[in-house]
Amino acid sequence: GIVSCTSVDEYLEGSIKKHEKTRADKELDRINHVDYCDANTGPIFLTYKSMDVISTLSENWADGHETLFDFTAVDGVCHKVWCIDQQDTIDALVEAFDSVDALYIADGHHRAASAVKVAQKRREDNPEFTGDEEFNYFLSVVFPDDQLEILDYNRVVKDLNGLSEEAFLDAIAKDFDVVEKSDQPIRPHEKATFGMYLNKQWYRLAAKEGSYDGKDPVKKLDVAILQDHILTPILGIEDPRTDNRIDFVGGIRGLEELERRVGIDMEVAFSMYPTSISELIDIADADKLMPPKSTWFEPKLRSGVFIHLLK
Repeated sequence: GIVSCTSVDEYLEGSIKKHEKTRADKELDRINHVDYCDANTGPIFLTYKSMDVISTLSENWADGHETLFDFTAVDGVCHKVWCIDQQDTIDALVEAFDSVDALYIADGHHRAASAVKVAQKRREDNPEFTGDEEFNYFLSVVFPDDQLEILDYNRVVKDLNGLSEEAFLDAIAKDFDVVEKSDQPIRPHEKATFGMYLNKQWYRLAAKEGSYDGKDPVKKLDVAILQDHILTPILGIEDPRTDNRIDFVGGIRGLEELERRVGIDMEVAFSMYPTSISELIDIADADKLMPPKSTWFEPKLRSGVFIHLLK
């Protein structure tokens, strides 16, 4: 990834594209943090459609130079940082990025929105601003899409919405086929399939042909299929952002965590096929929004490795 400062104006103009709604309360918390610290302390995670020239420039630099930092964090993730300090390579990267049509927020929608609102506030306070001030930019790390992987973001639900196990399975059968039952965890290996853990039994569910809109970039997401055909109509979860009957488990925790949660405080769990980077980009290009908790990126970038001062 290329560590950089990214233009607030490009965000406002739409060439930095979003796929997720933000919440005002979460934005306010981050606005206060950025404004008080007078700095961006955590980078926005951006991606772009990979270009060979950028990958070659960055890889050649890393191959031919010593690292500035090289450490393994407490979570076991190794971080290596190189400093590009030759102007010709910097100029070549800037020129190459001029050909990139758009950047996409992979992770950090609230951080990005907050950084932009801090910039807007400071522009109001400084009407003679030139656009070159540091508050007109926010800290980013920009990765090519072919070097990113999205992990599954699984769901656990507290109850069956008053249904018996038999009635619940009968309701699911309207739009899904049970293609496998197992005592072992089931991880989906293709789109429109789901693992379901209920009463110490795993099921592999496959959405029936024609049960969902395969052309709409949002409706054909696996998280949308589950939401539209099981979570909302059967389990009564209208808004997964606010309903306390549902929780979300990042794929890094494994399917055993789903079994554990069902054994403790939940009734049913669903293992998901991961959203792809291409699906994320298609939705952002269509100016649409993903359902909440659609993507889980791992490893996470650590805050504080890079700091962008707004002064």
